[in-house]
Amino acid sequence: MADYKKKNTVLKVILALIIVLGLTAAWFAYQAFMAPSIASDEDYFYVHSGEDYASVLKRIEDEGIVKNPELFGYAAKLMELPANIKPGRYKLSKDLNNRRFIGNMRGGYQDAVSFRFQNLRLKTDFAGLLGRNFEADSATFLGLLNNPQVAEDYGFNSDNFFSMFIPNTYEIYWNTQPKEIIDRFSKEYDKFWNEDRKAKAAALNLSPKEVSVLASIVKGEALHVDEMPEIAGLYLNRLQKGMLLQADPTVIFANNDFTIRRVLNRHLTIDNPYNTYRFKGLPPGPIMMPSIASIDAVLNYKKHDYIYMCAKDDFSGYHNFATNVADHQINARKFQKALDERNIKK
Repeated sequence: MADYKKKNTVLKVILALIIVLGLTAAWFAYQAFMAPSIASDEDYFYVHSGEDYASVLKRIEDEGIVKNPELFGYAAKLMELPANIKPGRYKLSKDLNNRRFIGNMRGGYQDAVSFRFQNLRLKTDFAGLLGRNFEADSATFLGLLNNPQVAEDYGFNSDNFFSMFIPNTYEIYWNTQPKEIIDRFSKEYDKFWNEDRKAKAAALNLSPKEVSVLASIVKGEALHVDEMPEIAGLYLNRLQKGMLLQADPTVIFANNDFTIRRVLNRHLTIDNPYNTYRFKGLPPGPIMMPSIASIDAVLNYKKHDYIYMCAKDDFSGYHNFATNVADHQINARKFQKALDERNIKK
């Protein structure tokens, strides 16, 4: 009887130990795989192209990405992450567990960059924005944007290549190669220039590239989208009459001085093909990245007889338009007087 009780006690102890060990193992497995594990307040964790697992694990620990790096490392080995890690931009959230985090890096399930751009003046501005949003640096992107052969490959030249990039929002993976990103913009450009837009450009006796150059001038002049078709109509009138465009934004671009607030006679003398006070027709390329609104304003321009315009003296950003020099000079004197009153000399 005593032996029986002793054996029964031993069995109970063993059973208790099994339960404890089982619960411990279950708790450990839960913490390692299923419990929320992210400690960082960062929105994303980046795995660089060519980066090995040891480097990634060290950064996860050094940057405080997870609460328990040891448990993360244990789970990562069991899930074979060391041999299968993929570069990318991975979303972090406080409810994310190791299993999902590791699974994302193992499968390359990253979040795309919602890349939006507009109101860019120079290629350097665009390259900088690209470098801040994607893995490759700005110098790499600028090298592509300034490469004549790259421009030629897409059917452009160094002057008008900038018009291939249509401002919009694009979903692109962070570690996409720079050339592939340029390819994406080329495809979007081809989609944008559909048959309807091409037909409207042809009706103006302009190519899509020329429309974009004119649109960049319209954008440079217009502070308000609703005035763009009227401004576009004015410049089209000048082109059709063989007149100099005499667009102040082209002079500012030609002088490479974007601090100019008042275009003076000395600015007009520069010998530069972008100076439309000296050179007839359109400049060789866009003076800034044209917007969709400015391109469509050219294609759907407002028909009128205006060939002159001057900013309104109320500084509203709108313009006074004129069909003759006399009326234009009246408008110009009003604006020059307003500039003087505000002590805007340059």
